[in-house]
Amino acid sequence: MRRSVLRAAAPAVGEQENTPLPPAAPAPAPVVQERLRTEFPFELPRGYVDEAGTVHRDGVMRLATARDELVPLRDIRVQENPAYLSVVLLGRVITRLGTLPLVHDGIVENMFASDLAFLQDFYRQVNAEGHTRATVECPHCAEPFEVELGGSRLGES
Repeated sequence: MRRSVLRAAAPAVGEQENTPLPPAAPAPAPVVQERLRTEFPFELPRGYVDEAGTVHRDGVMRLATARDELVPLRDIRVQENPAYLSVVLLGRVITRLGTLPLVHDGIVENMFASDLAFLQDFYRQVNAEGHTRATVECPHCAEPFEVELGGSRLGES
């Protein structure tokens, strides 16, 4: 004669029978992929004047790469005069200036000093700090809005 004995599964060590299970962890929030901003528009305080007399003020600067910062160090002009580094570097990272077909260090070296100072400051804002705008919240109405951290004109901050 066979006996069938049904046994309940034995509780694990330290558990009691009929103990409710802890609530399930909430599902992780979906990952939102934010696109990295690599180009930043600017407007020169004075503007670059080309051979035809056309003034070019609106431009775009891209994020610098390690190569952008290393290659100018091999340039003989930079080796002879370290102050020339920013001219060569800016010639590499400015991708557009007005209607000029190409921007290079020769263009940058013929800019007004105030425009060069503006571009040097803008380069630092974009590359050292990662961005020039921040989202903040109004302390009165709690509405979010963006502010410019570095200023958009020479001398602003």
